[in-house]
Amino acid sequence: MVKWERIDENKVEMEIEVDVPVVDDALDQAYKKVVKQVSLPGFRKGKVPRRVLESRFGAEILYEEALEVMVPGAYQNAVDETGIEPIDQPKIDLVQMEKGKPFIFKAIVEVKPEVTLGEYRGVEVAGEAREIAAADVSAKLEQMQKQHVKLHVVEEGSVTAGDLVVIDFTGYIDGEAFEGGQAEGHSLEIGSGSFIPGFEEQLTGLKAGDEKDVEVEFPADYHVEALAGKAAVFKVKVHEIKRKEYPELNDAFAAEVSEFSTFAELKDDVENKLKEQEEAARKTEIENKVVEAVAAASQAVVPDVMVEREIDRMNADMDHFLRMQGLTLEKFMELTGKTMDDLRAEKKSEAADRVKANLVLDAIAQKEGIVALDEEVDERIKKFAEGYKQDVDKVKEYFSAQGQTNVIREEIRVRKVIDLLVAEARVTTVPAAEVEIDDSKE
Repeated sequence: MVKWERIDENKVEMEIEVDVPVVDDALDQAYKKVVKQVSLPGFRKGKVPRRVLESRFGAEILYEEALEVMVPGAYQNAVDETGIEPIDQPKIDLVQMEKGKPFIFKAIVEVKPEVTLGEYRGVEVAGEAREIAAADVSAKLEQMQKQHVKLHVVEEGSVTAGDLVVIDFTGYIDGEAFEGGQAEGHSLEIGSGSFIPGFEEQLTGLKAGDEKDVEVEFPADYHVEALAGKAAVFKVKVHEIKRKEYPELNDAFAAEVSEFSTFAELKDDVENKLKEQEEAARKTEIENKVVEAVAAASQAVVPDVMVEREIDRMNADMDHFLRMQGLTLEKFMELTGKTMDDLRAEKKSEAADRVKANLVLDAIAQKEGIVALDEEVDERIKKFAEGYKQDVDKVKEYFSAQGQTNVIREEIRVRKVIDLLVAEARVTTVPAAEVEIDDSKE
């Protein structure tokens, strides 16, 4: 039996009663477990009769184990009966636990908040439309050209901006070498700005084999506090100078970097891909604006626990991205001088917006009766398996064991909601400001 009430906007208190037969069964199970650990004079270990055990230690000796048996199942049954959607672990308070009487406990738990939907059909949004110009195509081709640059060793000449120099260096402050200020065979691009301001410029004009004392000052906000604002001298030796040679943009270049035999074909392909990318970016922009508008028109109290979990996901995504770049979240914090609390605080507002948007999309799905069909889930898994050349049944079994099937189901459900909102939205097109094409999505 369950009695429940909402005690806060996002909190529910349930009083849950467990029938005597269930209590008795749980106490029997508890006795069988506890007695194995008990030794009393006159009885072999594990063979103490229950009446003797309870007489000697009190019936309460079995209660803790019995609670572990009863509470999880009784709590889940109460959740199912009431139809609430918990978003956190419950706080359990014991009300009654006596032999021969029903077991009664209270569970206070945060639940998914109620959402008051605003108007979500026919929202008005403006989407930017940007035409791909000849300059965009040229910029992309130049980027490809730079990606295929070749380096040649400068035998007779001196260091100029853009050169890659191979150097040894040792840094000194007040005549003493400092930790982290030494390297051998280090490659440095002149003009990259990767070293302390003023360092790279002082290498221009040097030749291979030259040595020089480079005088610099660490920035006041340098990430290593012991070095911040300090004047330093770096003894530098130039071992090698390498200069960039860019390939010509011609048919030979096209054949080398693509499946095309002519530069004209490559250029057309680049233009088409940029157009596809721009269209995809515009589609994503419109979807985001529609969801933002619908969420803004709806009301929901966003629980802190859901915000904190969203921040956890955002940090996990950030860590994954950084690892792809050869960094870690810990290294990023070290380089930027930020703490985990700083990162969490920075993400809190965006995380709250994300949580609210997800709650609103879920509420719309429920109201519209939108679900992901089994065949849609199967098709998504099939495409995944084919993409990785894996057996479909094995992938399906793996996803099910890992709980990923429900994740896929929810992704499909949300996608259907977004498609509905966008299909019914009133979208106007406005000229776009100059925006940078994101080449990473090609």
